[in-house]
Amino acid sequence: MPPTVKTSIDINTPVQYLKGIGPKRSAVLKDLGIQTVRDLLYYFPRDYLDLSRIEKIGNLRRYVNSGEFVTVIGTVRARDTIGRPPRQRFVLALGDETGTISLIFFQSLRYYQKAFEPGDTLAVSGKVTDFRNRPQIVHPSIDRLAAGADEDSDFEGFLHTKGIVPKYSSSEGLRTVKLDTKGFRRVIRVALDEYLGAVEEWLPPSLLDEHKFLRLPDALRSIHFPESQDALESSRLRLKFDELFSMQLLLALRRKNVKTEFPGISFDVESKLARQLVDSLPFKLTKAQVSVIKEIAQDMKTPKPMNRLLQGDVGSGKTIVALIAMLIAVDNGYQAAFMAPTEILAEQHYRTLTNFLHNIPVNVRLLVSGLQKKLRDDILLDVQRGSANIIVGTHALIQEGVEFAKLGFIVIDEQHRFGVSQRIALKQKGLSSHGHIAHADMLVMTATPIPRTLALTIYGDLDVSTITSLPSNRKAIKTALKTESQRASVYQFLREQIRQGRQAYIVYPLVEESEKLDLKAATEAHEVLRKEVFADMNIGLIHGRMRPEEKDGIMSAFKERKMDILVATTVIEVGIDIPNASVMVIEHAERFGLSQLHQLRGRVGRGAEQSYCILMAPEWMRKLQRSSQNTGTVDDEQEEQRKTERRLKAMLDTNDGFKIAEIDLKLRGPGDFFGTRQSGLPELQLANLLTDGELLASARQAAFELIDHDPHLRLPEHRPLRKHFEEHMRDALTLIQAG
Repeated sequence: MPPTVKTSIDINTPVQYLKGIGPKRSAVLKDLGIQTVRDLLYYFPRDYLDLSRIEKIGNLRRYVNSGEFVTVIGTVRARDTIGRPPRQRFVLALGDETGTISLIFFQSLRYYQKAFEPGDTLAVSGKVTDFRNRPQIVHPSIDRLAAGADEDSDFEGFLHTKGIVPKYSSSEGLRTVKLDTKGFRRVIRVALDEYLGAVEEWLPPSLLDEHKFLRLPDALRSIHFPESQDALESSRLRLKFDELFSMQLLLALRRKNVKTEFPGISFDVESKLARQLVDSLPFKLTKAQVSVIKEIAQDMKTPKPMNRLLQGDVGSGKTIVALIAMLIAVDNGYQAAFMAPTEILAEQHYRTLTNFLHNIPVNVRLLVSGLQKKLRDDILLDVQRGSANIIVGTHALIQEGVEFAKLGFIVIDEQHRFGVSQRIALKQKGLSSHGHIAHADMLVMTATPIPRTLALTIYGDLDVSTITSLPSNRKAIKTALKTESQRASVYQFLREQIRQGRQAYIVYPLVEESEKLDLKAATEAHEVLRKEVFADMNIGLIHGRMRPEEKDGIMSAFKERKMDILVATTVIEVGIDIPNASVMVIEHAERFGLSQLHQLRGRVGRGAEQSYCILMAPEWMRKLQRSSQNTGTVDDEQEEQRKTERRLKAMLDTNDGFKIAEIDLKLRGPGDFFGTRQSGLPELQLANLLTDGELLASARQAAFELIDHDPHLRLPEHRPLRKHFEEHMRDALTLIQAG
């Protein structure tokens, strides 16, 4: 491979100084994260138009109303402004040796009136329509192939109308500074022409040769202006690999750091406390739970810090597994911290743990925001002197003033709701608690199960344990979709369940009425249900704006069956465990995400009785179901409706959290699903964790082998790679090393 050419131009030049940008446009581009020429080159097209075929004007009649884009080349024969405002239009007659076509412009008339002269040679592209039995193209894309009146308006030569033409995402703000898709083509062409020589290859030569990848400058040119479909695919392949390889290299570095650089705690896993707990349980652990406990115990025995992901569907019994591991740590003289994303979930875990441990001499404390000063000071003192064995809390655990005596084990629940920095902060509490000697073991839990290959990607530095089965006494929850016209029958069903001694949830997406969303508020609905619908029953209300002691009192009353129905917002989405609750009614189900719907459904079905989840949806769901087989183009609103239908259909079709997660991934895309910003990993623009599985596996293998061979990237062939990371991924690398 030839050496990188030294050049005086710098790809990290502020984009403001690129020809055609300037201060005004650069200010708008900054909102997109485009601050340098490099950022602009990595602003990839969202789609492409294939205009590789040029037609004669005489052949255009066959394309009328076909919806296809077509390109023709001709000379301006005539021009005219027709009509009066507001229906005025500018018309160009463009002709070749086979005929003439009208080009119609309804906007920017003054610009177009000055832009063209008879005799100008133009290439135009657009969709052919029919007006009074004559073909026309409205607002076509235009390239000037011979000089005209306004030469600065475009490049001479093909840019918008021939070959495979890129389409770029724009916005109202960008369009106001003429950075629509055409504007982006112009400035990116300039950036490529002037700065491509400054693009340095950073992949090692061995990888380029092994995979026959395009060199980076060629890939960047081709992703924007490909000469063929094959060239486009080659550039996409190279740049996708770059994204996946960068992600995997960060994970490999993090794993290598944890496994080799940091000392851990070697626990004695023969725990009397854990044995006492298991013997006292009113149920038998499942085979899946026992298997996972063995995996965790094996990790805890080694003198290296454990970093393990525990994933399992709602109700699979992750909490008891975590408690057994925490008791092993307590038996070894260490403290355990259990961090949950919300106060109500932390409070639920606190109640669950204290119930399990009611006859076992372990001191569990709850640390959340908003505690009275005297109680908070008492808890902090307990934590500092080590008499608090297990500390359950929210992000309050990582606040200043919280000092652990000897923190050795950390559990993080619903870990995707925490940023990397929060997880690091809790780790640091463990280090400072015993003199920077050893790193605490960490168990992160999620009830959003994901396919193993994807778990290895997003949690590639973690060992993954999965609880694959639910307790044997659990029955599958029956799920039904009902619309507003069926509300009376839903309420009648609730009455029947309550007469049988059961309880029910009714969940709303908002706490108060919003002018933007026509939704029923939980507070108003509670009043209507209490006074008019179920006046003879006890109806409770819980939402996130209540004080912790209020929520605690309501949940305790509901658990003690002092309430028949609990009206709630999504504060009950995770963790709340009421075995007697058998019905979950979700109002405005179309407003919830699929994983959120599945989490809510998991709040019932926690006892031995048959449970039900009723999804309340608007009447259009029926119409959509009847017409969902229709083919053809759909607008954005119809596409959103179809996504909604697919979400709700998935809820009706399966209770399997893994299948739910896969469907959710397909609907939302991996970026939204995982929240890679939360993970400290780079964003993916081109690569797709669902569809690029083979490339992902290849990138993972290459990254982990490279770090095994050269963990500090010091070999000569890896210097460009090290430089790339230092320049472009320093923040991520800092998080990775600290994490």
